[in-house]
Amino acid sequence: MSRKLYTFLSLVLVLAFALAACAKPTTQAPAATSKPAATNTPVKVTITWWHIQVADDQKALWQQLADQYTAAHPNVTVEITVLENEAFKTKLATVMQSGDPPDIFQSWGGGTMNEYVSAGLLKDITADLDKDGWRNTFSPGALGVYSYKGKNYGVPRDMGAVGFWYNKDLFAQAGITNPPTTWTEFLDDVKKLKAAGITPIALGEGDKWPGGFWWEYLAVRIGGKAAFDAAYSHTGAFTDAPFIEAGVKLQELVALEPFQEGFLGATWPDEQVVMATEKAAMDLMGQWAPGAFKDASVDKMGLGDKLGWFPFPAVEGGAGDAADALGGGNGFVIGKNAPPEAVDFLKFLSSVDSQVAQAKIGLSVPVVNGAEVGLSDPMLLLVQKGAAAAKYFQLYYDQAMPPAVGSVVNDSVQGLFAGTLTPEQAAQAIEDSAKKEVK
Repeated sequence: MSRKLYTFLSLVLVLAFALAACAKPTTQAPAATSKPAATNTPVKVTITWWHIQVADDQKALWQQLADQYTAAHPNVTVEITVLENEAFKTKLATVMQSGDPPDIFQSWGGGTMNEYVSAGLLKDITADLDKDGWRNTFSPGALGVYSYKGKNYGVPRDMGAVGFWYNKDLFAQAGITNPPTTWTEFLDDVKKLKAAGITPIALGEGDKWPGGFWWEYLAVRIGGKAAFDAAYSHTGAFTDAPFIEAGVKLQELVALEPFQEGFLGATWPDEQVVMATEKAAMDLMGQWAPGAFKDASVDKMGLGDKLGWFPFPAVEGGAGDAADALGGGNGFVIGKNAPPEAVDFLKFLSSVDSQVAQAKIGLSVPVVNGAEVGLSDPMLLLVQKGAAAAKYFQLYYDQAMPPAVGSVVNDSVQGLFAGTLTPEQAAQAIEDSAKKEVK
């Protein structure tokens, strides 16, 4: 072989080896610099939650429930802010003005909540409630307090109905064997108590709001949900017949002089003492009354087995259902920027197990079906049953409407008790305020 041919073949072989070394094998793994494969790791989420339970056992329960939830959802952190009632209201007003509400926070529903809705500060959770039967776990009347114009923005956790607390022994002394079920029967029983030398009713009207319950409940019984909704929406008015008639019925009662001496200047603490010392037979008040009577009694034992409860009597011919309730309670609403996890956490907080735990420490009168087993106080069980039976739950007027209107309601009703206003004048004052304040 000539030298030239040998040299040529050598160059061909070298070139072939070089090309083979540069070629990428089809079985070679991706280079280390390639992007990692996608994972399913949940995104980290922080939920801000403001509540007003400052008592040690109640605060501890909320923390325990938050810990249980985050243990099951490791990607979620719950930041809890605990504020006393008035401090909460002040701080919330500030953050609401800035347009940055907490994800979950305390609410009493009604007028203030509605104002937040109108300002676009709350999240509509109607679809969440309608999913998987969550809505059906609540007492419908209590859930309605957290709705506005057909949409839901939160849920209740505690709801109590105002009703009559009465002294069974004093009723027996007056020959009354059963609590009254109608307004006529109620007035008859007032007369029987007076005839027996017993003051029928304790009232601290100097504080105004205790008397407000009377006119508001009469309006519920006479006009029902339709009357209030019409007046509030301005398709009707607080000068409509049911509200005038409520004033007339109230002044029928006042004319019987059923209250303790000096009731117009007395306060709610005075009212407690009158009942606790058995100087009056009845008190129209909320679910907190038995505890208040205990604190006001000399031996701190209250009335014990002498204490009974009955719902506000039906008014003959009234449009309201006899089971409809007036009252209020506590709940939580969802801020406009809250993540979906906040709604899921709220669902967890309103589970039966959570509600039972709340009831056992006296934190809540349950609003979730089945959670009443957590109540051990027979009086609170009566209140819970009364509230649960209500298809329509009327929130106290001073919470259902803007605060300015609530103040006018209380002032005007006090005028009815004092005889300084007629039913028409009281209704007109409330209507004038509602026209100005309710948008």
